[in-house]
Amino acid sequence: MTYERYESPIPVRVPRWRERLGQYWKLVRGDRPIGVLLLLWPTWWALWLAAGGVPPLWTLFVFTAGVWLTRSAGCVINDYADRWLDPQVDRTKDRPLATGAVSGREALAVFAVLMLAAFALVLTLNRLTVWLSFAGLFLAATYPYLKRHTYLPQVYLGMAFGWGIPMAFAAVQGEVPALAWLLYCANILWATAYDTWYAMVDRDDDLRAGSKSTAILFGDLDLVAQGVLYALALLALALVGRQAQLGTHYWIALGVATVLVAWEFWIARRREREPCFRAFLHNNWIGAAVFAGIAAHYALT
Repeated sequence: MTYERYESPIPVRVPRWRERLGQYWKLVRGDRPIGVLLLLWPTWWALWLAAGGVPPLWTLFVFTAGVWLTRSAGCVINDYADRWLDPQVDRTKDRPLATGAVSGREALAVFAVLMLAAFALVLTLNRLTVWLSFAGLFLAATYPYLKRHTYLPQVYLGMAFGWGIPMAFAAVQGEVPALAWLLYCANILWATAYDTWYAMVDRDDDLRAGSKSTAILFGDLDLVAQGVLYALALLALALVGRQAQLGTHYWIALGVATVLVAWEFWIARRREREPCFRAFLHNNWIGAAVFAGIAAHYALT
């Protein structure tokens, strides 16, 4: 008679430092890069427009790394401000601050480290860019608190997400021309629209928790309001192309972006949570299309 030997698996003990790093990685949304991309595309739009093509490589590095640092810091301060709300929302209840895996004090320390690193990079640029960075810090730190007091936090998010635009022009040209502010307005409209898709995912939970958003403000007219926002964003981008004297490649790209917007309305037409979230994620391709048009114009003409 033979006997098979069965051994129960021995649980692997994860070192505490690795476990903490894993929690911090989740805290800064390192596993969800969509926010970085939605910040990166407008920043690159501005850099290429300001430089008339590929910007200086160090400036490109500073802004690209700065996007990751500031977006990560924004996620941390957002979760810190929403630690009362996130446990009540199905999509956010497992975040490190919501579960207590990371303390509020730890989160503030992570936020400070990220912002100091971003500021250290900015200090290598000119004085105007450094001064503008203080406004960017204010926008990033105050945005999460608006959802308690106003139905327009998505507009403020657009202001915060797009602040890299005037900073990019300042870094490359030493000034912030009218073109930069027009592009900034286009980004505010676009960000308000795509973050409204995101807010539509959480609308029922936000209503129960007493939080506010454009999705709640728009109510049954949400798709109509979205149509207006996207139309204005595309119009503003068309004005950018006209003022910057961009050529055929840009207008083709803007046409592609328009088709991509139409596709978002199709997939989210019933206002269901999952399709609305897919529509939000889909905006990465809109940003990429616009950038491709700008880059192609300077590379091929």
